Amino acid sequence: MKTNHSPVHFRSLSALREAMGLSAPLHPLITIVNYEEVNFDPKAFEHGTQSDFYKISLKTKFKSKIRYGQGYYDFEEGGMSFVAPGQVLIFDQEDRAYEGMSLHIHPDFIRPYSLLKKIKNYGFFSYAASEALYLSEKEKKTIQDVFENIQSELNERIDHFSQDVIISQIELLLTYSNRFYNRQFMTRKAVNNDCITKMEDLLDDFFDQEKGIKGLPTVEYIASRLNLTPRYLSDMLRHHTGQNAQQHIHKKLIEKAKEYLSDAQLSVSETAYQLGFEHPQSFCKLFKNKTTQTPNQYRQSFKN
Repeated sequence: MKTNHSPVHFRSLSALREAMGLSAPLHPLITIVNYEEVNFDPKAFEHGTQSDFYKISLKTKFKSKIRYGQGYYDFEEGGMSFVAPGQVLIFDQEDRAYEGMSLHIHPDFIRPYSLLKKIKNYGFFSYAASEALYLSEKEKKTIQDVFENIQSELNERIDHFSQDVIISQIELLLTYSNRFYNRQFMTRKAVNNDCITKMEDLLDDFFDQEKGIKGLPTVEYIASRLNLTPRYLSDMLRHHTGQNAQQHIHKKLIEKAKEYLSDAQLSVSETAYQLGFEHPQSFCKLFKNKTTQTPNQYRQSFKN
């Protein structure tokens, strides 16, 4: 008999709540799960879960670990995590002691609103669980109040204003989350500065040692070496330096290009290949875009 190692895929909130040992949802497209009421067999989800919904989790006390990609979310005092439709979560089997709640939103619920497009711009839905949002007690209370407002609206008789009210609360929840993430970037400045230094070292090593063998360094490559998601790396860099990860890579690439171009022994094409470009024309286009000069014009400037 073939064993299924695929994650359990939830396509409806009814199926999700049933699997959690909960009653049917009050609304077919949005629900809040209270973790204290959940009752399920962990073995049923040993290969992880996947859903068609956005999930915003608030864990007020959390002692276990959730593996998300190659990282672990293990912030004991709790915090928030964000999951977009289609992402896979795998739970640690050893300890599941936590309190809190999660908001599950089907995209169809927000489809008539501008939120459908806006929600994709919130980078934290692409973060790994190890990059979760860590909250102060005051911040937890703020987030809990929004969750309670949504639950209160769901408990009321549904009318023409219900969806508008809930949408406004979801937008408020995301705005608070964005603010608190920016605060987190500030409070973890020392850690982030160390990460930026490691990134610079990685880029130096790449250009000095690889010599174009592996092509150009990508955001995905650098992020993986730093054990970060590409989106978190870019957001963190943008907060501290005003530039995203791709811009940092281009900046380092131009620095190296100028170093090579100052050496008269290398042609422009050889410089491009040394840097990892497959086509010299692509190098020339990027160099002019970043410096307003062609590689040859830059080289000629040393002769004036």
